[in-house]
Amino acid sequence: MSGASASAAADPYKLGHSQGGGTRQYSAEHGERRPASKRIIVGFGFWIFLLSDIVMFSALFATYAVLQGATAGGPTGQQVFHLDNVAIETACLLASSFACGMASIGAGRRNPVLFHGAMAVTFLLGAAFLALEATEFAGMVAHGAAPERSAFLSAFFTLVGCHGLHVTVGLLWLLTMMAQVWAKGFRADILRRVLCFSLFWHALDIIWVGVFTVVYLMGVAT
Repeated sequence: MSGASASAAADPYKLGHSQGGGTRQYSAEHGERRPASKRIIVGFGFWIFLLSDIVMFSALFATYAVLQGATAGGPTGQQVFHLDNVAIETACLLASSFACGMASIGAGRRNPVLFHGAMAVTFLLGAAFLALEATEFAGMVAHGAAPERSAFLSAFFTLVGCHGLHVTVGLLWLLTMMAQVWAKGFRADILRRVLCFSLFWHALDIIWVGVFTVVYLMGVAT
């Protein structure tokens, strides 16, 4: 077999480059792949977690939609929902999302003043949201609209309460991020955690928009 035929048999798809003496050596560019940065890997993995969380909330939304009319002679959404208070809650949470975005910009610029200031505003607005929600729950229970009163109220408290629990965890995470940046600065691993927190907080805002629309607006309209 000639040298050309031997090299063609060794490299039938012509992936390499011919060198002297008919020897084939593959160039480094073929098959070379740079590994993704750790920031991209962490962000992708956290997106998977968020999608699993969204699946859980989708199940809670579906449960609420099925049980919305199962009041068992108890109060309905029209009787227990107060859109004025809920609108203030929504404004607080949406404003906190903007503040969280400013904190992410501050982290990207390694600006501690902007980062800590925006995170503090995010915390205050998130805490105000939780306080208003707790007041709403307490008022409903005081007027006989407790979770055990009907399937509708059980589904309502489960869905809205689960979101409130996520906000509580987010606020604790926020304080942890502020403490870590304060103690260790804007290290690469801390910036990755700030990225994950930002994704988590914005996802909570998106879910709340769905809660506000499906639970409160549609509940009052029907």
